[in-house]
Amino acid sequence: MHWVQKREAHWARLEALVAACKGRDVSALSHDDLRELAQLYRQTAADLATAREDPSSARLAAYLNQLLGRAHNLVYAGSRREGGGVVGFYTRTFPQTFRATWGYTALATGVLLAGAVAGIILALMAPGFQRFVVGGEMLETIERREMWTHSILPVKPLASAGITANNLAVAILAFASGMLAGIGPTILMIVNGLLLGVIGTACYEAGMSVDLWSFVAPHGAFELPAIVIAGGAGLVMARSLVVASDRPRRECLLEAARLALRLFGGVVPMLLVAGLIEGFVSPTGLPASTKFAIGAANLTLLTLYLGFAGRRASQKQATAHSAP
Repeated sequence: MHWVQKREAHWARLEALVAACKGRDVSALSHDDLRELAQLYRQTAADLATAREDPSSARLAAYLNQLLGRAHNLVYAGSRREGGGVVGFYTRTFPQTFRATWGYTALATGVLLAGAVAGIILALMAPGFQRFVVGGEMLETIERREMWTHSILPVKPLASAGITANNLAVAILAFASGMLAGIGPTILMIVNGLLLGVIGTACYEAGMSVDLWSFVAPHGAFELPAIVIAGGAGLVMARSLVVASDRPRRECLLEAARLALRLFGGVVPMLLVAGLIEGFVSPTGLPASTKFAIGAANLTLLTLYLGFAGRRASQKQATAHSAP
């Protein structure tokens, strides 16, 4: 049968992964191998169901059933090992997933920056565009060379909670709107970039660039990366919907959704911390140099975390996988 010939290579790969474990030891598999093992297991289970519907495929069904039996314990042992609870998620799974999907975050970042550039150009060239985007009241505040953020100080706890809720709503929308074939995350990144560019231009023209960016720096080091990572998570799901594959669309979407959920789960603490900083640190009277230093320290810590957390575990898995 034609479908059997197409699937034989997948079954052989599953057999190879099972054989590499030499029983029930999944330490021989890398993080990517474990994901492939789970994926092939699900595909083979679907193949078994198909084979059982054809009486002439009894031998094939028996073979697939035996192969699935050997793989079953490995799949669920691998799933437990891959998760490792909350600590394991934030020390290994999230940063590893971020590095595996960094291209989507980079694309979301590029779209946001393109929106910011467009905002700058339109704010400089089109009279009235700034007022249209940010509103008359806020623009008049900027023109008086006053920061609109001073109102946060008297109600810091309430403001921090409101800011966090708003940021989480934006991140959820960026992530969930990936189901709209990527249109949702793209529009959201453009709008946020546009707003950033317009406000930045208005403050520059009022001689308030230092005031603006020293306010943004402490919390923005977490908030902006979190937003683009959430946008990247939406794009991960979008790709599974628009890019052709020889696998069922539903299966591709489920796999993409798992990756996207890991990314979104990772940005939630980032937004919580950003909300606290924006409510209690960013609007205070600290010197601009201190705020920039806090922002630089936060961005450095985040970069080191995303770039290196979980690498040792991956290297150990890779070493075990390559050992004879």
